[in-house]
Amino acid sequence: MADRFEPPPEYLPRSVLRRDCTACGACCSAPDIHALQKPLGVPCVHLGAGCLCRIYPSRPAVCRNYQPDWVCGEVAPLPTLDARIRRFLEIYGLEGEIPVLE
Repeated sequence: MADRFEPPPEYLPRSVLRRDCTACGACCSAPDIHALQKPLGVPCVHLGAGCLCRIYPSRPAVCRNYQPDWVCGEVAPLPTLDARIRRFLEIYGLEGEIPVLE
């Protein structure tokens, strides 16, 4: 099985020491989460202070089964949640789907 922390060749390598959740909030904000009726690029309503899940014990299976990977190392160092969301969506070619928040 391939190492999920190994970035594609076009991305710079990340630290081999960073292999767990960084609590950056990107996985709770960038992707759409159908089980929570959460749209793409919008933070989950259950994402609390410090980018921690407020329903962690009862979160849906899609959230429980998520595993950090190389994308986490790419987005976690960015200074804001908005920047992390945008980079996450850019990596997956979804930047054109970013909602305009007013």
